Amino acid sequence: MWWLSVMATITSFGYASIGAALAFSAVISGIKRTSLTGVEIGPGITAAQKMWRMFRAIGDMILCSSYSAILIEIQDTLKSSASEIQVMKKVNMISVSTTTLFYLICACFGYAAFGNNAHGNMLTGFGFYEPFWLIDLANIFIVMHLVEAYQLGQEIKMEAP
Repeated sequence: MWWLSVMATITSFGYASIGAALAFSAVISGIKRTSLTGVEIGPGITAAQKMWRMFRAIGDMILCSSYSAILIEIQDTLKSSASEIQVMKKVNMISVSTTTLFYLICACFGYAAFGNNAHGNMLTGFGFYEPFWLIDLANIFIVMHLVEAYQLGQEIKMEAP
């Protein structure tokens, strides 16, 4: 079922591209403004609250990197020749690096567009309501990606001895 992996990749990059493009357009148009240091400590926020927000953001970034556990499992189960193992490791490194860079771009544009009010899901939480068809397309991509990921996970469980 190689086509399922291809579809999952296309839908993943599809919704992430739409989110990054919409956030970039919000930055360019100057709709929202933010600062590099975030919320100022003062009457609305204490130093402890700001630190908690920073730690929560770091935790969110670490949670997004959950693929590393799967990567270790993939590399551990390789029982091929040395040349195939080297190729697989190189492919995994390229794919993880590309994905990390792509989602980092999405995160940076999202923060630049919405600042401290940025939610985890730019497409459904707030921020973008137009063009409706583009938001709907991105959300369809998300649903398709989740269904494909579920099917791949079930296939792996069924094939396990």
